[in-house]
Amino acid sequence: MKIGIITNLYPPYVRGGAEHVIVRTVEGLISEGHDVFVVSTRPGSSNDPIVESSSSAERIYQFTPKNLYFVLDDYKNNVLTRFCWHVIDAFSKHTAKRVSSIVLEEQPDIVITHNLKGIGLRIPSYIRKNRLPHIHVVHDLQLIYPSGLLFFGKERKPFIMRPLYSIYRAACRWLFQSPDMVIFPSEYLKDQYIQNGFFPQSRIEVLANPAPEFIPVDRTGKPLGDLKLVFVGQLEEHKGVEFMIDAFKKYEGDAQLIIAGDGTLRSYVEKESEKSKKITYLGYISIDQIVSVLGISDALIVPSLCYENSPTVIYESLQAGIPVIAANIGGVGELLQNGKNGLLFKPASEQDLVRAITELKQRREQFFAAQDEIKKTVEHYSLQEYVQKLIAKCSSISRTRK
Repeated sequence: MKIGIITNLYPPYVRGGAEHVIVRTVEGLISEGHDVFVVSTRPGSSNDPIVESSSSAERIYQFTPKNLYFVLDDYKNNVLTRFCWHVIDAFSKHTAKRVSSIVLEEQPDIVITHNLKGIGLRIPSYIRKNRLPHIHVVHDLQLIYPSGLLFFGKERKPFIMRPLYSIYRAACRWLFQSPDMVIFPSEYLKDQYIQNGFFPQSRIEVLANPAPEFIPVDRTGKPLGDLKLVFVGQLEEHKGVEFMIDAFKKYEGDAQLIIAGDGTLRSYVEKESEKSKKITYLGYISIDQIVSVLGISDALIVPSLCYENSPTVIYESLQAGIPVIAANIGGVGELLQNGKNGLLFKPASEQDLVRAITELKQRREQFFAAQDEIKKTVEHYSLQEYVQKLIAKCSSISRTRK
């Protein structure tokens, strides 16, 4: 089967977990013998030609959309500029035509789209025009909220902003209409889109993201010394970095907080680590280094203040047999079995996070002894199983179209 993948970002240009999921999906599809090509973006001039390259066995087409800035540079621009960027991204035919020309040349059996914010929301209409089977995979809330983020406690937008959000959602619903199938990685994400009237005639499926390949962590003996907690991720407000540090300071037991990652809050984290011997900042680290850090830790902390979908770092921790302390927000609760492979706490509650850390301390040896059982809780998220299910869905759409 020839499969076309369309996404706003693809290596070497990445932002977060969605891109890693897409890369794993492509690798899995190729390993099963399918012909895959990827259409994505790159920084530069919109007048630059489409660049075709290859990585492993897929063909990659990357070009620069005609807009005010590249999608990864959004944080550099003010609100008005970002608003204009969104309007151009939604309605410009430039990128949709460039994508359409590639797709028509390749003639895939099916097209799978991922995040389209930054490559053009007109693309689904061109897929319909060309009468190609179409599956869309949703990764976040970006068709409901322009930023893709929804903070806990701020679900209800100010009255003056509600009409603007309504117009934005109506435009996104009109642009996307109803692909043949829409896949959501979590029940939470599915419910949000259905409640907002998206994809009324699409076949709706929930298929959890595939877990990344992970080097096994060998932990033997017994946990010794201070309790060791680790955070790995973007150093941003919505990831709860400041909230986590404030809560950790209130924990009165012997513990170490190890932080790895990069972002706009880097200087803040550096200062906090300089002020406290209990906080260590490692900077941005590689996957091998993540394995080493998890190998000496008692738990991973996921303190998100925004509604998460299916964080990759949770899969990585559980594959290593490390329990996760996480805010029960969005799709996180669908990955964790409270008390078995981790502990959930109330979002944005410092008191409840401290309670969870205290409980982890009390059950430290119990969780350590159960690391094999923790690993088993993510075995069914294997890439092979995910790809087989995805191919079955692709085949069913193709048969329906015929």
